[in-house]
Amino acid sequence: MARSDLRLRVLMEPRHGARYDDILALARATENAGFDAFFRSDHLLGVDPADTTYRPTDCWTTLGGLARDTSRVRLGALVGAATFRQPGILATIVASLDEMSGGRAELGLGTGWYEREHAAFGIPFPGTGERFDRLEEQLVIITGLWRTSPFSFDGKHYRIDDNRTPPRTVQDPHPPIIVGGSGPRRTPAIAARYASEFNGALGGDLRERYATFHRACEAIGRDPAEPRLSAVLPVACGATPAEAARRGEIIGSDFIREHAAVGTPAQVVDRIGQLADAGADTVYLHIYDIHDLEHIALLGAEVLPHVARPALTAMPVGRGLRGGAGGGT
Repeated sequence: MARSDLRLRVLMEPRHGARYDDILALARATENAGFDAFFRSDHLLGVDPADTTYRPTDCWTTLGGLARDTSRVRLGALVGAATFRQPGILATIVASLDEMSGGRAELGLGTGWYEREHAAFGIPFPGTGERFDRLEEQLVIITGLWRTSPFSFDGKHYRIDDNRTPPRTVQDPHPPIIVGGSGPRRTPAIAARYASEFNGALGGDLRERYATFHRACEAIGRDPAEPRLSAVLPVACGATPAEAARRGEIIGSDFIREHAAVGTPAQVVDRIGQLADAGADTVYLHIYDIHDLEHIALLGAEVLPHVARPALTAMPVGRGLRGGAGGGT
């Protein structure tokens, strides 16, 4: 059964990278418009590797800045690349973000997929099977460090030796974890074991992906109704068809354009409703022109009130607070 508390979030995907001031302006516009959360992608290279104008920024560094420069929106990555960071370091980074934000951090984590990006920054890029193995070991370690002390782990790819000073999070037992993708086997199995939210990615049969994930939950004895279900929706909304078409021209590839909601607020609301009918209770509006703050204001004024209650206070997703303020397998 779908949840009644549908959440609408903003996901930043800068076509040419960004400076921190650009990211902050978009995050504040998201907060002012009443959206539940501001997320960003975890990339160091644009989709077009020949784009020499791309300005890379580190995902978690900028989220740390937003933790201090925003007051309400939840903050996270959709999704971080498990190839980029060692799990003990990542557990500490996210715990730091959680403390800095007063309990607003969320961890989205995936295998990583962009091979050219890895080569451009000297990051090893193993085969698909090993990347899934590493993702699963990382989640074991991250959740283990957040929940247990002392903590040790001896895996195929990572080892933790008697950690007695684990990173502490504000949210109890830890920040929500998002795992997702289109794969029919390992992705739902890993998400069933570790995720607070399963993201059905873009394209394909979303309803069937959610059903596969629910079966994976049932296979390990987890209540399928407990984790949230989310979807990504590239969006270009305009008060007039001409304005929507102008914003739609900025959306990247033909694949993304094919699955985008390009139109008036009523048309965007209808597309969100279709995702909700498929089972989604959380929708990430994928934004490509990060300087078009009027776009965010329009979505907040004319779309958000029709699909979700604006988030007026910082409330962790399905978690209490522990002290302090609030690819294809």
